[in-house]
Amino acid sequence: MFGLGGAQLLSVYPGRGALTDGAGQQNELVINVDPSRFEEMVTTALDGLPEEFGRLLSNVAVTVEHGPGPVGLLGLYQGVPLTSRTSQYAGVLPDRITIYRLAICAICWSETEVAEQVRRTVIHEIAHHFGIGDERLRELGW
Repeated sequence: MFGLGGAQLLSVYPGRGALTDGAGQQNELVINVDPSRFEEMVTTALDGLPEEFGRLLSNVAVTVEHGPGPVGLLGLYQGVPLTSRTSQYAGVLPDRITIYRLAICAICWSETEVAEQVRRTVIHEIAHHFGIGDERLRELGW
């Protein structure tokens, strides 16, 4: 676990399994990035955020899932966005941002491309923490 402002980076190593598509077909990884190198990419993406965003990431755990994750997702935000928090927001478990290593590796051709996709995915999921929905993110080019 790394200290990243208000965020924490955790690793999850599920049973090793094949990455499958929505029809249950096995997909081979295009590139396989070592788990520790992938975690470094996530840390770099978090460290690259402007300081003011890092200070606003309170009660958030960033998790790297080394399994394939849900079909079609590269990352997932679970929690209560800052825009939905009220004065009643207290004593809750941290919000969670999960980044799916195998899903990202399955769509990238190089380590450089993986690092860029990790950065885009981390920013996308953090945007959800700030209350920005998928439709608005698409409008903004994310």
